[in-house]
Amino acid sequence: MRVAVVAESFLPHMNGVTHSLLKVLAHLRSRGDDVLVIAPSSSWRDTASWAESTAPASVEGFPVLTLPSFPLTGYANVRLAAGTVARVRRILADFAPDVVHVASPFVLGWRAVQAAVQLGLPTVSVYQTEIPAYAARYGVPWAENLLWQRVENIHRGSTLTLAPSSFALRQLDSRGIPRLRLWRRGVDTTRFTPNKRDDAWRRSIAPAGSEIIGYVGRLAAEKQVEDLAGLDAVPGTKLVVVGSGPAKESLQQKLPGAYFAGFRSGDDLARMMASFDIFVHPGESETFCQTIQEAMASGVPVVAVGRGGPLDLVDSSRTGWLYPPGELSQLHAGVMDLLGDNTKRRAFGRAACAAVQGRTWPVLCEQLVSYYAEAIEVHRRTPVLGTGFSAVR
Repeated sequence: MRVAVVAESFLPHMNGVTHSLLKVLAHLRSRGDDVLVIAPSSSWRDTASWAESTAPASVEGFPVLTLPSFPLTGYANVRLAAGTVARVRRILADFAPDVVHVASPFVLGWRAVQAAVQLGLPTVSVYQTEIPAYAARYGVPWAENLLWQRVENIHRGSTLTLAPSSFALRQLDSRGIPRLRLWRRGVDTTRFTPNKRDDAWRRSIAPAGSEIIGYVGRLAAEKQVEDLAGLDAVPGTKLVVVGSGPAKESLQQKLPGAYFAGFRSGDDLARMMASFDIFVHPGESETFCQTIQEAMASGVPVVAVGRGGPLDLVDSSRTGWLYPPGELSQLHAGVMDLLGDNTKRRAFGRAACAAVQGRTWPVLCEQLVSYYAEAIEVHRRTPVLGTGFSAVR
């Protein structure tokens, strides 16, 4: 196939969207497909070395075409692409793809869907970020309905929409989004494994032999990391926060006893993940939550909020605990339950590891390719016509 991949965010900024795209690109390369990546121009400053990283010219041998962009206010590593629908249309027309993969569309992705409709190209739009839920977190609750209108327009104009969890699938269906399919995420069970547990690292973080409660993810308002404040001073424990983002300084003040490890990836992240005793994730707007899968593959039980992606991932009372949104006393109770029973905690960890075996990226990427083929066939039979997106469901 010839696949145009339009990424709302991409390297060097590493997040869930970028991570999944890199896995997809590697798979498409192994198949011998032709791919063009369209993404915002980007730069990222490593605060440890103050070195600048910029978007690569190619990934997996595929060219990366970047469009001018500007940083999101207060979050410089998130870039919003400039340009017009006409410019994206020209790029797509020149490449002539069989299908357009639109990753986490909102700004650039909106232009790409419009351009694809105008060119008569099938689109597979991957819903990955519940952007409307961010409105209240960033002090603009009045914008939530407007943001949902954008999301609905994008996905109604797409040939297929892929949702990462049953929660997201129901959410989009309730808003009248047509042609929905479930596409979860894979996990690298070779990299993330209980065998990576590092006792020397544990002693360096918690020399008194404390149990380690870990969080991995972006340090931003929508992740609600401040909800972990009740775990910061639990006797006999050490809270470890792995990640970077605009909320880091305020979180360091709210979690004075926590160890902030900064951004980690690859084997370094896998070593830390396997060295946790409990993994916690309080964010209520996760459409999937890849770090939960990685913790489970590492043999670590999970305590997470019972909304969004975690509902599919955590089997409460077997691989961890889910708590109702906002009920932080139950977050605390779930953690204390696992801290107080080593046998239960180890059993939950073994069950968590077993639960994610078989969820490999090659399997999930082959499913994605089948969705490409389905989108091409659906579009051949019932193309989405015009910029009004009056598609047949």
